[in-house]
Amino acid sequence: MADYDYDLFVIGGGSGGVRAARVAAGEAGARVALAEEDRYGGTCVIRGCVPKKLMVFASEFGELAEVGSAYGWNMTAGSFDWPAFRSHLNAELDRLEGVYRSLLKNSGVETFDARAKLKDKHTVELSTGETKTAKTILVATGGRPVRPSIPNADLGIVSDDIFHLEKLPKSILIIGGGYIACEFACILHGLGVEVTQYYRGAQILRGFDDEARGLIAESMRDRGINLHTGTNIVQMGPASDDHSAAVPTASDAAMGASAQQENVMAYGGVAAKERPGDRSGPIWVKSTTGRECVFDMVLFATGRDPNSTDMGLEEIGIDIGRRGEIVVDEYSKTAADSVYAIGDVTNRVNLTPVAIREGMAFVETVFKDNPTAVDHDLIPSAVFTQPEMGTVGLSEEDAREQEEVEVYCTSFRPMKTAFAGKSDRVLMKLVVSKASRKVLGCHIVAPDAGEMIQLAGVAIKMGATKEDFDRTVAVHPTMSEEIVTMRTPMRTA
Repeated sequence: MADYDYDLFVIGGGSGGVRAARVAAGEAGARVALAEEDRYGGTCVIRGCVPKKLMVFASEFGELAEVGSAYGWNMTAGSFDWPAFRSHLNAELDRLEGVYRSLLKNSGVETFDARAKLKDKHTVELSTGETKTAKTILVATGGRPVRPSIPNADLGIVSDDIFHLEKLPKSILIIGGGYIACEFACILHGLGVEVTQYYRGAQILRGFDDEARGLIAESMRDRGINLHTGTNIVQMGPASDDHSAAVPTASDAAMGASAQQENVMAYGGVAAKERPGDRSGPIWVKSTTGRECVFDMVLFATGRDPNSTDMGLEEIGIDIGRRGEIVVDEYSKTAADSVYAIGDVTNRVNLTPVAIREGMAFVETVFKDNPTAVDHDLIPSAVFTQPEMGTVGLSEEDAREQEEVEVYCTSFRPMKTAFAGKSDRVLMKLVVSKASRKVLGCHIVAPDAGEMIQLAGVAIKMGATKEDFDRTVAVHPTMSEEIVTMRTPMRTA
């Protein structure tokens, strides 16, 4: 039997890789090493879910004074102190990275602060020049944001750069219509930045339920975000005295909403500076509608690609997909028997809890002799816009392509903000199989929708029927009670 340095070598110190490494070492008694070229915690902890959610919280405090006054509080809204918040944020991220390092150390995992690539099916080469051998190698390198392939794209920033800004811009153009683009549009608007958003499609949040994403778009425009659908960027460069266009205002949003022109420009990576957000000076932008504007900053939120380049994968026979994803089977094994991959680098379901589940299933399969496949069906998720969207299961559009369904839906002004005279609306929606009566999908647009959908996800994963929901007594007065009080379908499809 071959003598290896380790039983397992993990490449990538994000949530999935760390969980797999410490469980394999701590519970299965394996000799484990892990290499990470950046900060431990990965995208989620360092430049994704955690800092983003803290920014969401920060962005919501600006409305407290307005709502509080309706409830009798004499409150005055102050200004947002970005440097103070960022300092506190960095301290928290440092603390969390320390927690991840401690978890690995306490589990007996040897760590290398270095980039790693595969030399062969059992050998890892580190950027330090060292080589290490392992019986099994796990690739958990996550993903990275991409930029459009247009000249001067390096003048803009990507989502990773937001957390490193020395100061917030007065105005920003966000390119993209996915959840990252929409979340940062809401966050930055809430922090006092004038936000314009271009999306080439007809509606933001493609792939989500049409009714739910329509309400999100309406709410974003009502809040003052200058959202233009059917619009893309075609040119950009440093602004000069010749560029007389002013930064667009929220009143321009209606014009943007009517410009439903599709742009088929393919996105891809281009070389960028180490910190593209560190350059100074306004940016001139021309859109597909012919409009020219000047912004303090441009943020590209145009998708993410798997981190699989220059890792020696294809050289040892591992299949790579069209977007760079590592192709794996249901047990996360690649075409090389000794190499596995989990998380965003496989581009299956790109969510942190899924990567963690995949890491746990990998350990069960490889080190506990218990072949375990991750169930990627009926995974709850949330989009942290304002209001939030929580979703689990099929959208109405997807469900009706499979079978005849009933749609139970209600939209209303929630008590808390209605009392304050605000026009905010929420949405509660169930998509139900007409034949089996099972709830195929649940979609909530409301404050704290992410908290609600987690609990709804348990019932739907268990196969709850509409009648099971009906038998549940409502908690009153709450927004979520509407999920169990809707008796008559709005429509069948």
